[in-house]
Amino acid sequence: MTKVSPMLAEALGLPKTPVSETKTASAKPAQASKPANAAKPKPAEKTSAKPTATKTVKKPAKKSAAADKKAKQPKVKMERDSFTMPKEEYAQITVLKARLQTIGQPAKKSELLRAGIMLLAAMSDNTLKATLAKIPAIKTGRPKKK
Repeated sequence: MTKVSPMLAEALGLPKTPVSETKTASAKPAQASKPANAAKPKPAEKTSAKPTATKTVKKPAKKSAAADKKAKQPKVKMERDSFTMPKEEYAQITVLKARLQTIGQPAKKSELLRAGIMLLAAMSDNTLKATLAKIPAIKTGRPKKK
């Protein structure tokens, strides 16, 4: 049994043991039967008056929980792209963002575009074909600067 100072025991929330019990527990005949490497106290058993041991015990548990989340959810790879669209249709993005803001669901431009992709993907083939037939074809590439 290792000696723990009463101050450290109080800081760690351990039960207090009288000094007479700690002296009898650490008698020389009991130490003689221990191997030489067991006589050294472990870092967690060091006797210091600082209550930092409780903080270090809790931190690894938090790190392992964060590591578990990372292990369970693979990182989603992002793709950057650029596109050309008429100014009137581009202005609709601003109108939709303002509309969503007023109803308490703010959204970014990329979120609106992703929602549109989800709706198009959920359409049947005939509905998708009819919707895209309503969209006029535009010249691709960057517009010339004026």
